Amino acid sequence: MSRSITTSLARSVALVALMSAPLTLAHAQSTAPTHSAAPSAVNPASTKTSEGVEQRIKQLHAELKITPDQESKWNSVAQAMRDNASSMEKLVAEKQQQGATNMTAIDDLKTYQEFTQQHLDGLKNLTSAFSSLYDSMSDQQKKNADEVFAKFNRAEPHAGAANRNG
Repeated sequence: MSRSITTSLARSVALVALMSAPLTLAHAQSTAPTHSAAPSAVNPASTKTSEGVEQRIKQLHAELKITPDQESKWNSVAQAMRDNASSMEKLVAEKQQQGATNMTAIDDLKTYQEFTQQHLDGLKNLTSAFSSLYDSMSDQQKKNADEVFAKFNRAEPHAGAANRNG
């Protein structure tokens, strides 16, 4: 594979990891044993995920140096990130409610397929929103965005997409 294709692929993987809910974590949560809670109880995992998404949104906003003129496009990116996290949380909750008891290997593969499809659908939505923002960026901002994603990729200890798919 040529260096430019490898770099492009690495940036794509970094984008997924940086902006999306972790797929492998969601799958692990969906197959973990469930504990009953009162209907009014706050789900700590959901709160943690929401806080994590908001933290990523805030961090990325600062790192990308979003200008006031770009706020409306940025808001679409941020909303796509929130929607993706919310959709994944709902799927995790659904799978937790079903439980992992008596899950066959085929059931496990189908569950993973559902998470992968949810992730892909969310990524398409996010890519559309981010493309619009990226197109509105100055050349310097684009260069910075490319560096933000490249830096994120190099900071990750695992190079495999399966370890960071989000």
